This record gives sequence, structure tokens and C-alpha cells, in this order.
Amino acid sequence: MHAPAPHVPVLLEETMAALRPERGGTFVDATVGAGGHAEALLARAPAARLVGLDRDPEALEIARARLAPFGERVRLVHARFSELAGVLGAGVLVDGVLADLGVSSMQLDAAARGFSLRAAGPLDMRMDPTSGPTLRAVLEDIDEDALAEAIAAYGEERHAGRVARALLRALADPRGIEDTAGLARVARAAVGARRAGRVDAATRTFQALRMLVNRELEELGALLADAPERLAAGGVLAVISFHSGEDRLVKQAMRARAAGPPAGAFELVARRAVQASDEERGRNPRARSAKLRALRRLA
Repeated sequence: MHAPAPHVPVLLEETMAALRPERGGTFVDATVGAGGHAEALLARAPAARLVGLDRDPEALEIARARLAPFGERVRLVHARFSELAGVLGAGVLVDGVLADLGVSSMQLDAAARGFSLRAAGPLDMRMDPTSGPTLRAVLEDIDEDALAEAIAAYGEERHAGRVARALLRALADPRGIEDTAGLARVARAAVGARRAGRVDAATRTFQALRMLVNRELEELGALLADAPERLAAGGVLAVISFHSGEDRLVKQAMRARAAGPPAGAFELVARRAVQASDEERGRNPRARSAKLRALRRLA
């Protein structure tokens, strides 16, 4: 996990065009991750400074190594979206905020983190392994209806009720689910046949459980409420989402800001979400579901 990650930032050129880092000033990368977007921003704007946030301490170490050449222009902080105001401090305004909501391959592929469908790992799934309840703790404390609702909403799994029932029954069995491999087996059996395109039948359930454990939509809501208030005149909030529920939240929040009140305080950078080109989709499969939306604060 501490080696440079083969992470390719999605919608890089489109994101830089929205943020316009060549203006200089201070920018926040609220999901600094492996540092791909941050590195491009700093390289293109010698006068810019960057505050990088991430809730994953292992990702921060990778970003620290990648961004070391930029020296004192970079400040990295172990923090969640909802802690943005505290990180920046009272009255501090910035020239841009970026959030790339995608989960990196370095997290998904690490069995020890509990995200992987392909390898057995603990029932954890925390983005920040130093705090908060694990997946096992969440499942032990949730009822069937609430779990089914989460799997349907976050995973868009049409068999959410069957999956929720099967998971909780298996966990209650002394010989039940011991790790993520067991979790995946139960989810697959509840869903039935593998999905078209050979997508693992447990994929939607794993996505939903990860979002539930990490309260991802709640954290995104906090960012969408706080970040616009932290923009200086001309500053831009840019958000890249990969999930329809996330994109819906982003779209609604940005449109509400642009409509006011107060009138004329914000504008949408583009009326529609920006999506990856055919060339990028072919080169980077992660880009296929990516949507970029951006909001600018007016003078």
C-alpha cells in the first residue's frame, strides 16, 4: 500500500478546465487519494497551493510521497468531508474544491481492508480503519428492513430484501459469515444467477455495504453544504461522481445554489454533467460511469 499506486485520475483535463488552477491561489482536494488530480493541479499552476484531505491514512501516505516535490505548497490532512470547515479554519476562503468520489483500486484490491470481492478479508470496509464501526458491527446493529433499504438505495439491487434477509440469517448462525468471501457467497446465492456481462452478482451489495459503513452520502451532503460557503469570488466546486445516488445529490445541491437565494451568488459551470470521451473510456474503464459537475461562486 505504500508503493506508488497505478491510479489514473478520471476526467483530468475536464476537471482542470473547470477549476482553472492557473489562476493561482489555494485549492482543496477533498479526496486526495493517490494524488493524481492534485499533482496535475500543482504542476500546471506554480503559484497555487493545495490542501489535501483524505479519510484513509494509507492513501495519504501515498499522496505524501507523490506530492513531495511540491514542498511547502502542499498540506495534507487526515479528515472527512464533514471536517472541511475545521481544517480550513474560520473565515478562510479558497479558489477551488475538488472531490473525486470514486473508490480507488488500491482500496478495492486490498483483502485486509474488507472491500475485495476476489479475496477473503475481515468484515471491515472502513475507509478510515482507525475509527468508526466495522461492517460486522453495523450488520449486528441493523434490522432487516433498514438493511434492505440501504442495499436498494446505495446498491440499486432489485433483490435487496432477499439479500438483507440472507445476510442477517447467516450472521446469526454460529457457522455463518466469517469474512468477505462468505459474505459474497451469501449475497450471490440470494441474488441468483450471475448478471449479464459477467459482473459478480455480489457487486451491488458490496457497494451498498461500503457506502453504509462509511456514511458516504451523509458525508457528501456535508461537503455540498459547506464547500460553496468556502469559495472566494470566482472559486469553483468540482465533484466527480460514479453512482447515480451521488450524482443526484450533487445535481440537486448545485442547482439549488445556482437558483439562489441570494440571486446571482452562484452559477453552474455547465448545465449538464461532463462525461468522459470515448477515448478515455476505452483507455480507463473506471471513467465509463464518471460524471463531473461544477459550481462557480460569482463576484
